[in-house]
Amino acid sequence: MPDPDPRPVPPLPPEPDDCCHSGCAVCVFDLYNDALERYEEQLAAWLARHPDARG
Repeated sequence: MPDPDPRPVPPLPPEPDDCCHSGCAVCVFDLYNDALERYEEQLAAWLARHPDARG
């Protein structure tokens, strides 16, 4: 049976070549940073629900 409340998984960082270096309004690194912030928020909430998982 799958875990009903699995630990969040961090986003994979983009490869250096994923950025086109053309000054896009939204760069792959911006998207990654946004995803990383969401992950950190989700992880904090998950750890609050699973205090024994710290460590």
